Parts: sequence; structure tokens; C-alpha cells
Amino acid sequence: VQILSKGELQVSDKERHTQLEQMFRDIATIVADKCVNPETKRPYTVILIERAMKDIHYSVKPHKSTKQQALEVIRQLKETMQIERAHMRLRFILPAKEGKKLKEKLKPLIKVIENEDFQDQLEIVCLIDPGCFREIDELIRSETKGKGTLEVLSLKDVEEGDEKLE
Repeated sequence: VQILSKGELQVSDKERHTQLEQMFRDIATIVADKCVNPETKRPYTVILIERAMKDIHYSVKPHKSTKQQALEVIRQLKETMQIERAHMRLRFILPAKEGKKLKEKLKPLIKVIENEDFQDQLEIVCLIDPGCFREIDELIRSETKGKGTLEVLSLKDVEEGDEKLE
């Protein structure tokens, strides 16, 4: 009853240490999941990310979400290693009328256009930085008044397969 009314629960050092270790591992897992080596387009292993986090002396903040901290870690790791968020692959289909005009507005947000097809409507398959997704989604929705469609083809564009050793 005392804990419920006062809201304080004593946590042992060992428990706290275990909790922080788990958060550290979770953050590394999120980073490894969202990022690639920009040169090879291959994902990093969780162990490699953990090692890199130790190298930059990253300390877990217990009251911040692991996702927020993962984004922070990515920013910090960029200073010491080749790392970037994996691109998302999208397809959007735009009505012919708005297609050309809208493509110009979308261009600065697109990293790579992989495929473009313009018949009765404009269809584009492209890679974007995940940070731009919401902006692209809102642009397409507002400019086409709901007639345009946007679909996520893959959340991260990574090279699969075996690394060739020379």
C-alpha cells in the first residue's frame, strides 16, 4: 500500500544495471534494423552496432524511449562510421492531371527514381529517406484530393546475399 500511495519503488543496482543493459541492446537492435553501410547497402550486425555505441561511450537514458535514443545514436555514429538510414521503397500512382506538377514537388524528397511509367496516370517507384515519408504522404493526399495512391513496397532497401571476399 505504501508503494502505491507514495509511488516510489526501490530498484536494486543489479536490477537497474540489467534494465539498462537490456535497453542498450534494444537500441542497438533498432539501429541495426534501420541502418545500412551506405557503401555496400548492407545491414550492420547488432554486435557491431553495440561495439560502436561503446566506442562513442553512449549512455542509455532510462526515461527516454529506445526508438528516440536509437535515432540519437544514428546521428552520433555518423560522425565516426559509415552509416545511414536504409531507404524506403515506395510506389505512388498519381492522376495524369496532377502528376506532372506533383512530381516536381516530390522530386526534392526522392533519393532515387527506379521506375517511371506515364500512361493514363503517373506511376513512380522510388527510394526515399524514411524521414520524408510523412511529408510525401501528405503532399500526395492534399494535391490529388485523395485520388493518388502511395504504397510502401519495402521498409528498407538492402542488398541481400553473400559478401564476396577478394
